Amino acid sequence: MFQTIKRSSGMDTITIRELELFCNHGVFEEENILGQKFLVSAKLFLDLCPAGEDDELTHSVHYGEVCYMIKDFMEEHTFQLIEAAAEQLARHLLIEIERLEEVEIEICKPWAPIGLPLNNVSVCIRRGWHRAYLSLGSNMGDRLMFLEDAVATLEADPCCHVLDATEWMETEPYGEVEQEDFLNGCVELRTLYDPYKLLSKLHEIENEAGRERKVHWGPRTLDIDILLYDDQVISTKELTVPHADMHNRAFVLEPMAKLAPWKRHPLLHLTMKELLDELNKKRDTERQRDTEYE
Repeated sequence: MFQTIKRSSGMDTITIRELELFCNHGVFEEENILGQKFLVSAKLFLDLCPAGEDDELTHSVHYGEVCYMIKDFMEEHTFQLIEAAAEQLARHLLIEIERLEEVEIEICKPWAPIGLPLNNVSVCIRRGWHRAYLSLGSNMGDRLMFLEDAVATLEADPCCHVLDATEWMETEPYGEVEQEDFLNGCVELRTLYDPYKLLSKLHEIENEAGRERKVHWGPRTLDIDILLYDDQVISTKELTVPHADMHNRAFVLEPMAKLAPWKRHPLLHLTMKELLDELNKKRDTERQRDTEYE
């Protein structure tokens, strides 16, 4: 059964309810060999306004094709846990369906073999694309190569889309460590990774470039920071978002003011352009004060 409904957030949905499939998923060996019935429901979140206005299927999602995509994926793979089946199915749909922004997947397992009377057990997850802004810098070796390779690696990852990137700019080192000038820039990224998985991915890319963390704010082949992730505020031992010092860094704000001047800092409530203007005023005041003291 199919139904289109409206979410309070403004995103529309197409709902597929209880698609009946026979698949080989389960912890027990006989479940993987003999198979069993599963009921899969999917809620697809996207903008249906264009399709509603022009009555063109190309501006929507063909739910019949989605049903066959779900069927093929569930039948071609074997998972011990329905949690894993739901996670991988959600990722598959988000990657393969261009217009899809979020998806909610419920996998229902009737008559689960637990030795007790039970109608069914199900797992329901919701996953979607996120928007992140990254700062990249390098001041060792072939700086341009390290930066461009990092962007290419992100673009090659099916869970990431590089939406936009600034030109690389030459900047003086930040901090008090004597070192060579940097090449810096920013990237706008669409990603399926949560903030911590994205951080892990960025560390992998840094390590591949030979990054060594020996001196704080010291020279590096490649440095990639998460500046913003949606409008989330994260403060943990592993990760701080928004980046704690971005509002003090001209080499971050200058490219960000070009890339997304309208983007608002979720804590300071100023746009990137406004943050840059504030930083420039502060620097002008400090230069004027220093001149008066000379």
